[in-house]
Amino acid sequence: MAVQYRKLSEKDLDIFIEMRICQLREEGAKEEIDLKPALTDYYHRHLKDGTFVSWLAVDGDRIVGTSGMSFVEKPPYFGCPNGRIGLLSSMFTSRDYRRQGIAKELLRRVVNEAGEYGCGNVQITASDMGVLLYTDFGFVKNGNFMQYNL
Repeated sequence: MAVQYRKLSEKDLDIFIEMRICQLREEGAKEEIDLKPALTDYYHRHLKDGTFVSWLAVDGDRIVGTSGMSFVEKPPYFGCPNGRIGLLSSMFTSRDYRRQGIAKELLRRVVNEAGEYGCGNVQITASDMGVLLYTDFGFVKNGNFMQYNL
């Protein structure tokens, strides 16, 4: 069966969250807390208010790839007078389905969603595995990006 694409719905959240946690583990995150309740709360709220969207890759009834885009607003700037930006996350493809163009198609779909929402740009903190995908798509590194952990 060919991989199909559809948007995330509330009924998919348990599997989506498990895949998000799997992704974080693969990226080397330390599991110091049970993240599932916080993820469940976040996705329920932001799916409902339209500030989070996700496209899924499915093979039959199995979710094999995920994507996510959170829409946030900062003060307006010249490049985007409405201040909207997209924060890309949850880009994950099951091991058996990698290197088949699934992540690229998911990325295309969520970036299109950001454009439709009126975002001036899309940002991501890329894993080592994802850098090639994003640069091939047209993302560029921003040498000014800095982070302060609280």
